[in-house]
Amino acid sequence: MESTFNLNKFLKAMQKRKALIILVTLAFIVFSAVASYTIMKPVYQATTQILINQNTAGSQSFDSLDIDTNLQLIGTYNVIIKSPAILSSVIEELELNESVASLTERITVNNIESSQVVTLSVEDSSMEQAVLIANTTAKVFQTEIKQMMKVDNVSVLAAAEANPNAKPIRPDPVFNMAIGTIIGLVFGVGITLILEQLNTTVRSEEDIEEMAGLQILGVVSPVDSNLKMEKPLNLKDRLEKDIHAENEKDKKVNAAKIGGSY
Repeated sequence: MESTFNLNKFLKAMQKRKALIILVTLAFIVFSAVASYTIMKPVYQATTQILINQNTAGSQSFDSLDIDTNLQLIGTYNVIIKSPAILSSVIEELELNESVASLTERITVNNIESSQVVTLSVEDSSMEQAVLIANTTAKVFQTEIKQMMKVDNVSVLAAAEANPNAKPIRPDPVFNMAIGTIIGLVFGVGITLILEQLNTTVRSEEDIEEMAGLQILGVVSPVDSNLKMEKPLNLKDRLEKDIHAENEKDKKVNAAKIGGSY
C-alpha cells in the first residue's frame, strides 16, 4: 500500500515527543558553546595595506596611463606576495617553524576594484604574531620587488597594529550555537520519525485502516474490569433454577390464599 505523508499525524508525533526534540536541541547548543569557548582555538587577523604607486623620482609627470599600468601590475603583485620567493624569506627572518605552504594558507591578498591599494591579511592564533608576519611580509615584498620587477612603486600605506582589545575572527560562539540549534532540531525530528516508524502498536481506528486497508464498521466499547459478570449456566442448572423459581411462586400463591380465608 502506498504510504502518503500525513501532516496531522506528523504534528501529533512532534507534539508527543517535543520533550525529546527540545532535549536533543539543547544538547547540541551546549556542545557548540563548549566547543567554541574551550576546544576551538581563537584565530586573530592582522591587516597591512600596501600602496602601488608610480615612482616619480625619474619623471615629473603622472597621468592616467601610469595609474592603468599600476592597476595591471596589482594582479601580478598579488601572486608574488604569496610566492615562495617572498614567504621563504619571511619564514627565515622570523624563524617560523612552518612550511611555505602552511603560511600561504594563512595569508590573504586582495584589493578593492580600480584601487591601487593592496590588502595583506594574516591569520594566527596570536594577535602579536599575526601583526609581525603581516608587517614582515609587506617589508620583504617591498624590498624584493625592486630586484624582481626593476621598479620602485611599492610602499606601505598602513602597517598592522596589535590591538590589545582585538577580538578573534573565529570561532563565533553565537553563530556556532545557531548552527547547533538547527542541527539539534533536525536530529530531534529525525529521531522522532524513526521512533514512530518502529512503533507498530495499534493505537487508533485510523491505524487499523492504514495497516489492513479495511474500513471500520463498528467499535466495541471498553468493559469495566471491576464489574463482575455471572458465569453462564448449563442446561441442568437452568432447569433446577426454573423449578426452584416455580416452587417459590407456588408458595407465595398458597400463602396468599391461606391469608385470605380468615
